[in-house]
Amino acid sequence: MTSGEYGPENGLLVPRFAGRSTFARIPEIDRVPDYDVAILGVPFDGGTSYRPGARFGPQAVRQASRHLRPAYHVELGCSPLEETRVADAGDVAANPFSIDEAMAAIERQAAIVGQGSRRIIAIGGDHTIALPMLRAVARKHGPVALIHFDAHLDTWDTYFSAPVTHGTIFRRAFEEGLLLEERSIHAGIRGPIYGPNDLIEDRQMGFRTIRATDLPIIGISAAIEAIRERVGEAPVYLSVDIDVLDPAFAPGTGTPEVGGLASRELLQLLRGLKGLGIVGCDVVEVAPAYDHAEITALAAATVVFEMIALFWQGSR
Repeated sequence: MTSGEYGPENGLLVPRFAGRSTFARIPEIDRVPDYDVAILGVPFDGGTSYRPGARFGPQAVRQASRHLRPAYHVELGCSPLEETRVADAGDVAANPFSIDEAMAAIERQAAIVGQGSRRIIAIGGDHTIALPMLRAVARKHGPVALIHFDAHLDTWDTYFSAPVTHGTIFRRAFEEGLLLEERSIHAGIRGPIYGPNDLIEDRQMGFRTIRATDLPIIGISAAIEAIRERVGEAPVYLSVDIDVLDPAFAPGTGTPEVGGLASRELLQLLRGLKGLGIVGCDVVEVAPAYDHAEITALAAATVVFEMIALFWQGSR
């Protein structure tokens, strides 16, 4: 059990719309002597290919997280923000004009914040930020299994000749040896692609896929079983692009695709990952300029809370 200095501000004493502006009103990293999990904002969207604006994602997710009642997680039966030392590590100062410099800064800050046994949940930003996060994680743990919730594969080679964008990062991760062979899986994939070769190359890189259209057929339980069997006992990096949700549940994102998951389905899938060896996470692609009534930001904030709970479950 953590001491009181780590818990979020009491919503019965300080109204949730007041108080700290950190994620779920937890303490800033420089106000605690140590921590187990850090929430790290990564306000970078220089790798996006359609609608920009995810650079404002961390701020929007933190604001929406005020709405959470983080005292007790009913489904997982734990109080993750009371029983795990969680701190808000602020934002990475990522160069908005240079992808290479931004990637280096993100990796460097992630390595500092994630020293030792500490773990990070990154709030993007566009999906490009997953590459430096994976580099930092692999430096500590070696190659990892990837559980990737997204509408898109993100294993294209280049986009307008750019090798590092939000649609190419997992090909780069594969080429750099950051991912364990035959241990990674996409979930929620849908929509048209540039050609059938995209699917062939993705499989050649060792990825497997649960498409959004598979879920009504196989069911949530079978999908969870397939994911767990795929990653096994390996260290896991969990990456959630909020556009895995249907635009009805996440309109505020850069590349929306119809036919996606409902919020409830995503939460069920995430809760089915309890006990896995998750060593790092990200939630990306919240673009608040396109959001309505904080729907997308609140979904992302809830996903972050689920990730904190998964860290707690995995340590037991």
